[in-house]
Amino acid sequence: MSNSLQGKKVAVLAADGVEKVELETPRAHLVESGADVRLLSIKSGDIQARNHDLEPAGTIRVDQEVSDASVDDYDALVLPGGTVNPDKLRLDDAAVAFVRDFVNSGKPVAAICHGPWTLVEAGVVSGRTLTSYPSIRTDVRNAGGNVVEEEVVVDGNLITSRSPDDLPAFCSRLIEQLEQAPTGS
Repeated sequence: MSNSLQGKKVAVLAADGVEKVELETPRAHLVESGADVRLLSIKSGDIQARNHDLEPAGTIRVDQEVSDASVDDYDALVLPGGTVNPDKLRLDDAAVAFVRDFVNSGKPVAAICHGPWTLVEAGVVSGRTLTSYPSIRTDVRNAGGNVVEEEVVVDGNLITSRSPDDLPAFCSRLIEQLEQAPTGS
């Protein structure tokens, strides 16, 4: 266990329908590296997780509603996928504003699989190079993003990956980028 992220605070933003492995795997890697990780959502209580979008995978306790969160309180943001999760997030004004403000802050923002859908809704992909799950690539292109076929892509403060198969590279790059970012930046 490393403490390379000691003092760093990371927000994970998710809603009902989140792909469980895409939330829990990055969270576990971040915690193992010493980060304080908080789950934000559009509602309090618990959110429903899924495996492969269709199979129920239990619930996960929310730490804070995104409408009560401040970008200033976090050093990085993680956007897991699942098709339903980002679809719910992009309909919530507070969630979209939080993502937009986070990207514009310059702090690391990591999105995997369908997670970039929320980046599209926030209007922050134009002119950026990223990757995503194949079914949303047209949306990313239509929003002005340049889509590439790679397991992990870093463009400035954006870190993106295609699917759960990319989680090892995604988590490694997220931790690397967060280690380089100033705490409380």
